[in-house]
Amino acid sequence: MTGHEEFPTYGHEVLAVILQVRAGRLCLLLWQRTEPPHAGAWALPGGVVGPGETLELSVRRHLATKVDVRELSHLEQLGTVSEPGRHPELRLLATAYLGLVPAGVDPVLPPDTSWHPVHEVLRTAFDHGALAIAGRDRLRAKLSYTNLGYALAPPRFTIAELRAIYAAALGHDVSPTNLRRVLLRRQVLEPTGETTRPDRTGGRPAACFRFRDGGYRVTDQFAVLRPPSAN
Repeated sequence: MTGHEEFPTYGHEVLAVILQVRAGRLCLLLWQRTEPPHAGAWALPGGVVGPGETLELSVRRHLATKVDVRELSHLEQLGTVSEPGRHPELRLLATAYLGLVPAGVDPVLPPDTSWHPVHEVLRTAFDHGALAIAGRDRLRAKLSYTNLGYALAPPRFTIAELRAIYAAALGHDVSPTNLRRVLLRRQVLEPTGETTRPDRTGGRPAACFRFRDGGYRVTDQFAVLRPPSAN
């Protein structure tokens, strides 16, 4: 290779697809833009990568300083988008991350930021909607063959509570009996030795469980969690 090649000028941003199960629905964190382009549209939180920052450090900084989200139970890179026309005013690359917030954690959000059910997110700024769907699909796939449910669940839960979390994240019903059997067989869950308090109907107390690992691992690379009717 000969000659001098000038590097083009472009920007690089990080974007975060932050998901949490809230009130029985899988929700996405979005903030509302106030300036053009796409003023008034909902967008993924993020920003430009700073000098001396890695991509992960940058996305964590933007989440902490802009939307006050610091308690992430899982963070992984989704990928990079580089279509020349994705931003109307400049050449801008974006690396997207999937972040998960466990149930029960309720960050104090700024006024321009809120949670939205994923299935109701129709229009967003730029290509953020497609990135959000990619994050949702990544989560759904990994819930089948990894222990990633730990990142959505509270520290202690009943099988019924865990089933509700999985059903919300997967977008279909989940058999509690099958879920318990599968996760125990994979040595993902363990009983805490505690039970819930009896309810007013006189029902039996439910056993409480927790995830054995606080970190991500593959448990069955070929598994798929299907709706009960499909099993």
